[in-house]
Amino acid sequence: MKYLNLALLILFPVAWFAPMLRAALLPVFGMDEISVITGLQSLWGTDPALALMVTFLAIFAPYAKTIGLALLHWNLLSPRTLPVLELLGRLAMADVFLIALYIVVAKGAGMVTIETAWGLYLFTGCILAQILISWQSKRPT
Repeated sequence: MKYLNLALLILFPVAWFAPMLRAALLPVFGMDEISVITGLQSLWGTDPALALMVTFLAIFAPYAKTIGLALLHWNLLSPRTLPVLELLGRLAMADVFLIALYIVVAKGAGMVTIETAWGLYLFTGCILAQILISWQSKRPT
């Protein structure tokens, strides 16, 4: 499990730059790919408070949890910190929920065409793998 956790240190940044959605007003003219990073760049210009929240949920929380779990696995962090690490994981999963909610709302509006891309599945998989690693870390070895 500790090596899978270390792999997440590489997979999370890949997921942040990977296309999560493809959106277009009229798909005939091509679709724009949206990743966590491009979405954040757009948000910082229009809504800094929301951008700060998404930065925390999508980047800081999952990466801090991954680093914390790695330190825990190599006995460099106390097992008493596991509840805090689990909270960080729950916050990161909230980001996946928000993305899914945005997709549903945008599709319901009917004016925009949205398709999910492989980055959304990679990001979701990273979060779910992290939850599994955290769950396995609680069990006595």
